[in-house]
Amino acid sequence: MHLTSRELALLTDVFKLLADRTLPEDVLRLEVGRRMLDLLRADYLGSYVWDSAQEIFAHRVAFNMSADNLGDYERYFQYRDPLISALLTRRESVRVSDLMPHEALVRTEFFNDFLRRDGLHWGINLIAWDGDENIGDLRIWRGEHRENFSDHELALLELIRPAFTVALARARSEAGLAREADAFADGTAAEMAQTGADLLGRLTRREREVVSLAAEGLLDKEIAQRLGISYTTVRTHLDRSFQKLGINNRSRLARLLQLTRR
Repeated sequence: MHLTSRELALLTDVFKLLADRTLPEDVLRLEVGRRMLDLLRADYLGSYVWDSAQEIFAHRVAFNMSADNLGDYERYFQYRDPLISALLTRRESVRVSDLMPHEALVRTEFFNDFLRRDGLHWGINLIAWDGDENIGDLRIWRGEHRENFSDHELALLELIRPAFTVALARARSEAGLAREADAFADGTAAEMAQTGADLLGRLTRREREVVSLAAEGLLDKEIAQRLGISYTTVRTHLDRSFQKLGINNRSRLARLLQLTRR
């Protein structure tokens, strides 16, 4: 696949963003989507996450689309979207015109009373699938003044799909760990002890050894000497442990271990 210098620069920026472990899911979807608008020379972005409990698309982020129109989509048009059933069978990026001929789409209520209101004409979509779970999408559109998306532009969107999926899954997992850690911090002593024990159960034997010594106040080099491992290995074990426990500093680690030992 040949990339121009412009495309390479913009893709590099997208992949840097996807590697940022500090961004929550909604920020990732919005910022990646905005950059893909630039890369694909597109105009509009809508992005949702499928809520399987309520069986609706929720958690909207959008760019260049009216809130009123998107509200109508959530209340009405998502239940009458002629593209969704075909889209949900795809595991790769796809043009809207490959889901439904454009001549047929423009005759639908969905096009005339929803898409056209904001000027959406040509679409391209990406769904992030974590196994069988839809964890987010990018719905990118061009106005009527532009042409339909090319095969090359479709390939550009598909190029970021695996990393986009991994980044969303990671952000979702880390958000879940953070909620557990907050529940731990807000609970009773017994609840905190049980929650802390559950969190610590996610660590390997070596990770538990490292965090135990870190909580006692040993420096990384001292831990390395005590366990007979390298300084780099200590840092790796600590970073992974902090991620698994949903914490970001040694004081919270020490508090967690103190409560689980009561």
